[in-house]
Amino acid sequence: MTILDPVNTEVRPEGSLEVMSQLEVDQLRSSGEGGLYTLLRRCMLAVLNSGSEIDDARTMLERYEDFELGFIQQDRGLKLSLQSAPGGAFVDGKMIRGIRELLFAVLRDIVYTRNVVIDSNRFDLQAGDGITDAVFHIVRNAGLLKLPADVNLVVCWGGHAISRAEYDYTKLVGYQLGLRGLNVCTGCGAGAMKGPMKGATIGHAKQRIRNGRYIGISEPGIIAAESPNPIVNSLVIMPDMEKRLEAFVRVGHGIVVFPGGVGTAEEILYLLGVLMHPDNQGQPMPMIMTGPASAEPYFRQIDAFVAATLGKDAQRRYKIVIDDPREVARSMRAGLKDVQEFRTQHGDAYYFNWRLAIDEEFQRPFPSTHAAMSELEISEDLPKHVLAANLRRAFSGIVSGNVREDTASLIEKDGPFEITASAKIMSLLDDLLKAFVEQKRMKISGSDYVPCYQVR
Repeated sequence: MTILDPVNTEVRPEGSLEVMSQLEVDQLRSSGEGGLYTLLRRCMLAVLNSGSEIDDARTMLERYEDFELGFIQQDRGLKLSLQSAPGGAFVDGKMIRGIRELLFAVLRDIVYTRNVVIDSNRFDLQAGDGITDAVFHIVRNAGLLKLPADVNLVVCWGGHAISRAEYDYTKLVGYQLGLRGLNVCTGCGAGAMKGPMKGATIGHAKQRIRNGRYIGISEPGIIAAESPNPIVNSLVIMPDMEKRLEAFVRVGHGIVVFPGGVGTAEEILYLLGVLMHPDNQGQPMPMIMTGPASAEPYFRQIDAFVAATLGKDAQRRYKIVIDDPREVARSMRAGLKDVQEFRTQHGDAYYFNWRLAIDEEFQRPFPSTHAAMSELEISEDLPKHVLAANLRRAFSGIVSGNVREDTASLIEKDGPFEITASAKIMSLLDDLLKAFVEQKRMKISGSDYVPCYQVR
């Protein structure tokens, strides 16, 4: 892929934060304590890098180490100065409009989260209800909650570095969803996050649906490795992975899981843990795991792992469909009818699932550190939804060790994570991860995968 020359330019906001206070601008300029410059630079560089084949945060940050942001306050509003910006974000010297919109979505979310959610003391971020309220306000501020609402938003999870056959399959599923008037929400990156959106655009075009929604939900720790794909027309940056996952299940109505790796397995465990909460037993949320025939071993291994650790109740919460995009879309459409009937019956909102019970174990940010990983409790004696939460945390640490440059640096300094737990469960986990390695589902940026953990 040709690397275009970097660009120096100035650009005005479009659609959000045209006017900012002096205090907010000072925060954006500062990289010291309380400042937002470093965080904003990282996220904006990821947006400007949209469409790039780079999927490693450190590689991207090193390639564009000269990239700088500047903020110009004028009577007419804020202007953003970019120095040494990735050339792929421009056409004939002018920034692509979609990238420009996403760039200022990042600015909107980072400023709002810091000043309204974190620093205002308005939300109790140590309590479950307070965290859910914060998630609601962030997605509402981002314009994700539309009225009149319908039950038609399908969340698609899967890997960013999948095979061409698997990517083409995600497009076929997205196309079938789009033909049925369904919208798509993903993690906003490449691979299984881009394919469904791309397919849905064609399905929507054939049905003359001109207001199709292609929502991307990301967070600062992962966005540099999974830059937003060009199809995203609504982006929100959540403050951490846990709030990102909660946003998916609160705003989405059904889940389609495509092939991936450890990160996808983490999302599956998160959702199963939430759905297995006793208060959620009667609440419908269709979950379909799907891929081409080549992906069947991946899902069968996950299914076997779920059966051995969480049991048959967990298996009943999802359906596996192999190599049949139409059946995926038909099953999802039928499942969404159940969701609509349930929410209508209980007076719950279509645009945000307030009724879903999520334990605080799933909501509190999990730091991917050696101490946190070694303290995880993974035992057959735990309630199944709590065991799912802790297994999800183990996977989260492994994902972070693969894609986040700060966690990778910790591992380089102090060695791999050490995970101690039930010998049976950890043997199953180790076998699952080894299978991912054999299938090349844990390969990062073209180099051989080196495990970031040890089981003891």
